[in-house]
Amino acid sequence: MDKNELNEEEMQIWHLWKGSFQSIFGRVVKEMSEHTGLSEGDYGVLDRLVIFGNGNLRQQELADSMDWDKSRLSHHLTRMEKRGLVTRKPLETDRGVQVIITSKGKSALDEARPIVAKAIRKYFLDQLTAQDMESITMLAERTKTGVQ
Repeated sequence: MDKNELNEEEMQIWHLWKGSFQSIFGRVVKEMSEHTGLSEGDYGVLDRLVIFGNGNLRQQELADSMDWDKSRLSHHLTRMEKRGLVTRKPLETDRGVQVIITSKGKSALDEARPIVAKAIRKYFLDQLTAQDMESITMLAERTKTGVQ
């Protein structure tokens, strides 16, 4: 078989994997959004600010961690600033911009985290056996870099 083509079984596996992820992810985001008003992007920004930057990150580091281009992130941060979730300030040492979570943003994240955790457990983790979790972990590690 040509390595540039997929057979029917391979396509089925791909669509099953992709569809399952999209379905679970969509349900988690829907529950979070309905209960908190945060979008997937809002949560991603706030979560990364706390996890990777202890509440603040250079805008470029934030963009890189989210795999977003500068323009997309800048527009999203403008909307978040208007809602009082983050602030931005120029760095004094160079041409960068610092993104800082506000107390309102931290409260929104703190409110969202248990809702997200509950939804992940409900729609994903509770469906898995210990063996499933081990298999998924090995598969994720093996496919993470795209090189075998």
